[in-house]
Amino acid sequence: MKNPLSPIPPLEEEKIKISKPKEVAAGLPALVSSTKHLRDEQNFANCTSALFNMNQMDGFDCPGCAWPDPDDERSRLGEYCENGVKAIAEEATAKRVTPEFFQQHSIQELSTWSDYQLGKSGRLTHPMILKEGASHYEKISWEAAFQAIATELNSLNSPDEAIFYTSGRTSNEAAFLYQLFVRQYGTNNLPDCSNMCHESSGVALSQTLGIGKGSVKLEDFYITDLVIVIGQNPGTNHPRMLSALQKAKKAGAKIISINPLPETGLIRFKHPQSPSDMMGRGTTLTDLFLPVRINEDIALLKAILKLLIEKDQEQTLFDHDFIASQTTAYQDFINDITQYDFDTLVQRSGVSEKKIKKAARMIARADKIITCWAMGLTQHKNGVANIQEVVNLLLLKGSVGRPGAGTCPVRGHSNVQGDRTMGIWEKPKPAFLDKLAANFEFEPPRHHGFNTVESIEAMHEGKAKVFFAMGGNFISATPDTNYTAEALQNCNLTVQVSTKLNRSHVITGKRAIILPCLGRTERDVQGSGEQFVSVENSMGIVHSSTGTMTPASKHLLSEPAIVCELAKATLGEKSKVNWHLYQNEYDLVRDAIESTITGFENYNGRVRSGYGFYLPNCARDGDFKTATGKANFTINPLSDINLSEEEYLMMTIRSHDQFNTTIYGLDDRYRGIYNGRRVILMNKADIKARGWKQGQHLDLVSIYDGIERKALRFMIVEYPIPTKCVATYFPEANVLVPVNHFADKSHTPISKSVVVQLFQTN
Repeated sequence: MKNPLSPIPPLEEEKIKISKPKEVAAGLPALVSSTKHLRDEQNFANCTSALFNMNQMDGFDCPGCAWPDPDDERSRLGEYCENGVKAIAEEATAKRVTPEFFQQHSIQELSTWSDYQLGKSGRLTHPMILKEGASHYEKISWEAAFQAIATELNSLNSPDEAIFYTSGRTSNEAAFLYQLFVRQYGTNNLPDCSNMCHESSGVALSQTLGIGKGSVKLEDFYITDLVIVIGQNPGTNHPRMLSALQKAKKAGAKIISINPLPETGLIRFKHPQSPSDMMGRGTTLTDLFLPVRINEDIALLKAILKLLIEKDQEQTLFDHDFIASQTTAYQDFINDITQYDFDTLVQRSGVSEKKIKKAARMIARADKIITCWAMGLTQHKNGVANIQEVVNLLLLKGSVGRPGAGTCPVRGHSNVQGDRTMGIWEKPKPAFLDKLAANFEFEPPRHHGFNTVESIEAMHEGKAKVFFAMGGNFISATPDTNYTAEALQNCNLTVQVSTKLNRSHVITGKRAIILPCLGRTERDVQGSGEQFVSVENSMGIVHSSTGTMTPASKHLLSEPAIVCELAKATLGEKSKVNWHLYQNEYDLVRDAIESTITGFENYNGRVRSGYGFYLPNCARDGDFKTATGKANFTINPLSDINLSEEEYLMMTIRSHDQFNTTIYGLDDRYRGIYNGRRVILMNKADIKARGWKQGQHLDLVSIYDGIERKALRFMIVEYPIPTKCVATYFPEANVLVPVNHFADKSHTPISKSVVVQLFQTN
């Protein structure tokens, strides 16, 4: 089967250019890039107008990442970054995907387009249906679309034969209504994008600190002593974080960055709104860079911890009062660390002994430490253990539950954390289900549903026959592309709630329906008047988001409206919920959330305050709601990956012209890669050892459980990455990630540590 995710362009069309990686992030090049993306979407004036409302207190929340907005005054010049501009340009584009577009382009043709080409087609304007055996989508009325979905759902032998996926951009109101409908329908099959990214964080933090969220506020960065950024590339994935790091540095904080690749965003930063930065050299951010081997973070941390423990025996470095009163299993943890040989840990980590000792000295001197991480820690078989070892370090220093210190898992999509708070989870807690039962007069299902990996397997095995996606691009986001494609194609019906065309619209079930929805930037007018929605950012602040732009089409519905209409069509008289009222007035949805979920008291009042409000956070308060009632030290083994001579360890990464599965462009400016994405970043010594050179093409192969997976024709790019480690972009390399290999406890795919072999392309 041909890879359905990433069509390979003819070799003669590939014109990838390589130059020296950049040494400074943002600055004038970011402004130039932003302007170009706005102009390319043929709606410069509208896009520019929208930018002044983005992330403002009376405006809309950026549809990109979940980095928080300042609690104090926000810049009227623009509270956004380069990739935020790209997100707005995509949503406010003048290009349209109309019924006439689908008449002109068959599914077969569209399946040969790249993800970039599909996304650049424009905004979807009408509900569309692909009938069984048809070659083209055709227009369908909203009423007929809802009836078709309802008929298919109600014909299943069990509600558990349906899967309801959620993207992280869905608002609190839509997410709450969505999970309410799905549970009234009768299943907990509510996988979401968290399963593939920060599920490992949630599991690790819940077990050690009692809450699956980070504990810091933005203001903690301005009073901390040390920030450790590990397994994260904020310059591309969360660019506004660079402003916070710059402010931390100017207040005297030190920064340690730990990553297999040196990333420009952590080297030097020029604030685009600072004339002195723009004219000068900007701010050096990282004080110490530790180039760890892929998935050897625990070896590195244990080496540092071993040095700290030895030093603490000579002079007190740790917060022993905190350890004694607020933690458990400290001595077991100490015993584990002392059994390791320091030299072996150093060798495994790939970091020099000199740098490790410097890191230990910096940590020893710091009283307040913040640790930030992302997919570089979570997407491994030992992803949960990676984060628990980070927590161990913080607990030694008492750096949880105090100002200027704590955990900071940096989330991707702008409301992925809020969706989980609203109940989008395949493993709902009994107390939450009890509240649903009492408030909405039905008995919700109690058995756990499918997570993302289990959903793919269920569809592949024919156990699930309907797939419904509230946003996102499922096939491009998930592992094992060909296997996932076969899974979706096994379904009787696949439904996508979307703003733009993506690959999940062309890899479908026997029938497929597209439901086009309003974007975050657009005005949402319902029966009672203009509405706003709310979201939760990475630091637990819930705030409003009000679209200001004219919708791309008069035929679009909001996500809450889509859920309510689907619920009415599917549940009928079986539901006692007045879906019509919820659709007409979102204040009533927020009242329902308030009555169901702790922390949302006076929701409608507080969310209108401009700043919004913080949700309760036990770790932030130093009240650890774990099984022991205290913060827990843990014992975490080293990675068990052993490479043969011909094997390499591959991690998938984003380019700078990308946010999650959305491809804004074909350049990765900071890494010096232009006009293409099928590249493999390799160490110079590894390239030389094989007799290869930059510019040659390789085929990548992974073999798990006897199954061979291939990704063809990736161009070699020489890059400062540790030996035996390689990096490729997703989704192009997702085909190599085995669906049945995932993180212990969290089921997060191993996208950052895939064992591969490399062969020169014939």
